[in-house]
Amino acid sequence: MSRPQNLAILGATGSIGRNTLDVAERHPQRFRIFALSANERMDELADLCLRHRPRYAVVARSAQADALRKRLESGFTEILTGSQGLERIATHAETDCVMAAIVGAAGLEPTIAAARAGKKVLLANKEALVMAGPIFMEAVRAHGATLLPIDSEHNAVFQCLPDSFSGELRGHGVRRVLLTASGGPFRDVPLERLHSVTPDEACAHPNWVMGRKISVDSATMMNKALEIIEAHWLFGATHEQIEVVVHPQSVVHSMVEYADGSVIAQLGNPDMRTPIAHALAYPERIEAGVGSLDLFRIGRLDFIAPDFARFPALKLGYRALKEGGTSPATLNAANEIAVKAFLDRRLPFLAITALIEAVMNESPARALAGLDDVIDADLDARRHAEILVGKMSLQR
Repeated sequence: MSRPQNLAILGATGSIGRNTLDVAERHPQRFRIFALSANERMDELADLCLRHRPRYAVVARSAQADALRKRLESGFTEILTGSQGLERIATHAETDCVMAAIVGAAGLEPTIAAARAGKKVLLANKEALVMAGPIFMEAVRAHGATLLPIDSEHNAVFQCLPDSFSGELRGHGVRRVLLTASGGPFRDVPLERLHSVTPDEACAHPNWVMGRKISVDSATMMNKALEIIEAHWLFGATHEQIEVVVHPQSVVHSMVEYADGSVIAQLGNPDMRTPIAHALAYPERIEAGVGSLDLFRIGRLDFIAPDFARFPALKLGYRALKEGGTSPATLNAANEIAVKAFLDRRLPFLAITALIEAVMNESPARALAGLDDVIDADLDARRHAEILVGKMSLQR
């Protein structure tokens, strides 16, 4: 390359953001940290700005911006605020690559803005595709953006597809996509025990180090439900072509089965730096700081059919995909409210998926004409969910 790629990292203080910085620091000749954003964790963001000296930093509120300016003093980093700040760094003429790692619906608009600006988008924010799949993919196609998946499962599928893959499984001889799932911390816990699990127990993932919201999604397998919808849009797969396989070791990150019976799998240690490095350097390969996979130590690889009674979120994911329209946005919004209520100890663990299903039942799917329809469905679902949380809390 004639110069390093300018990286804008949306969600720099989260686990994906920190891992992206780790990989980029290993290759200073390839990558320059151009812009960073954070919603809370201002001390961490200040330290990152002092270390990487980005052109821009984005925070949520003006009070945070004032405090950050005092910490940095020298003024080498311009501080921006709110959604306008996020959109500015995502679409800036000098931004080459956008790591979309803001968790939840908050990442939707800047991620779509990056696609509409024709950027190289590294998609860790699955909610952008879940909520607004047809709108997002149209933006990618219409504006010539490059879209690379960061979720370990979708990145694995991408690696297992032929180089000629054009966004549709048709014509590539693919029979199905197999998304692996660890099963989370409650894979083998007696069902009656799930009534009393705590947020700390739900966040204790056996294989991956993740944020609390994503960890709870793994415990309910709502993360996999969202990934089913994401796989549909990324790979042009029908719901019949997407299958979930419980794989406790988290070594096989996903698989692709072809029409001739061949199954190609992508394996590696459970470390998010692998898919991040793959996407950052694509189509090249670079060192990511990840150790070699020791198959002799692992000894065995298990594959188990998912228990839909234990993980009803999977049914909700397939349902939302089949219903289409606003249904995936409703699913995602209700889940965000339910998970927060659980983490705040206002809702028991098993009520998470029950609440989501109730909101979906109250919110029939509507067609998507534009991004406003997505935002309206998201707000409506959040209002319904908050009301139900209040009712369920009173009943406890």
